Amino acid sequence: MTNDSEWLNLFVPGRLCLFGEHSDWAGSISRFAATPGYCIAVGTNQGIYARVRKRDGIIIVSSHLPNVEPLCIPPDSAELLLLAQTDGFWSYVAGTLHEVLQSYSIPGLEIKCDRMNLPLKKGLSSSAAVCVLVARACNELYKLGLDKRDEMELAYRGETLTPSRCGRMDQICAYGQVPTFLTFDGEDLAIETIPLGSAFYYLIVDLHGNKDTVTILRDLNNQFTNTEGAIAAGIRRALGPLNQQIVYQAREALISGDVRRVGELMVEAQEIFDRLVAPACPSQLRSPNLHRLLEYPPLQELIWGGKGVGSQGDGTAQLLIRGPEQRLLAKAIVENDLGLPCLSLTLKPS
Repeated sequence: MTNDSEWLNLFVPGRLCLFGEHSDWAGSISRFAATPGYCIAVGTNQGIYARVRKRDGIIIVSSHLPNVEPLCIPPDSAELLLLAQTDGFWSYVAGTLHEVLQSYSIPGLEIKCDRMNLPLKKGLSSSAAVCVLVARACNELYKLGLDKRDEMELAYRGETLTPSRCGRMDQICAYGQVPTFLTFDGEDLAIETIPLGSAFYYLIVDLHGNKDTVTILRDLNNQFTNTEGAIAAGIRRALGPLNQQIVYQAREALISGDVRRVGELMVEAQEIFDRLVAPACPSQLRSPNLHRLLEYPPLQELIWGGKGVGSQGDGTAQLLIRGPEQRLLAKAIVENDLGLPCLSLTLKPS
């Protein structure tokens, strides 16, 4: 099949966690969690653009990135599983395709990733976006009848086959740019969309720092599950009842359109994280670049608040800006004074 008319265009965004980072895995370990995990997440307006089409007896996946050889592999579960378990470039693709083939007969497909404006390894779930894209390509091409929850589940199971472990929050990018309230209670996941009461103007800032998400997750998990003492108790409190209070208040502020209150809660959430969670992994979570940005004096009259993104650390920050004009000024300050690139994200009432 070579006719261009047979190509299907797909786009999957990244994911921004507005509140409740680490709540997905913490809430799933019910024997240690004082409450379920709660978070608020939304798809970004940056993501992965691809063209997909059916193929017979072969899976071909190519990237626009230079020096990346295309993946050419038969639709064989065993081979895909072996590839997923390596730390290679195509492991996320292979893991998701393996999971698809466990339940559906897919003779093959071709995926051409034409463009990607989603930063890699910055806490915006680029790996989850890849997995959702693969699940959606199979679903759309072969009319599998999957809804977004089904695509999320395939993507989640596919990513957990790779060396890079993830929680259940990341795949919410399947819902697109729709704010969602997520509850993680053991293996159960509940998803509720949030109607916004007004527009919210964000800057997503690349902190240009070094961050090891694997180390962060390992150290926090160890403290959360295996130890006693002040640090372990602090993490359980921060990711449990304190997070529940913050996220519930944030949901109400988003619905009512209280932008100032959302900003105040961002500041409060960051303070709780720095005080109770960061001590478990100080090498990664001291985050000097993040705090320099959040405390930078010229920004204070332009923002309602700010906090880290994803697993935190010096990967990415989010700033809630007071309005569109102020965002232009803040973007210029961050890029020119601090030398940090920014992406704009506007959340509007549907």
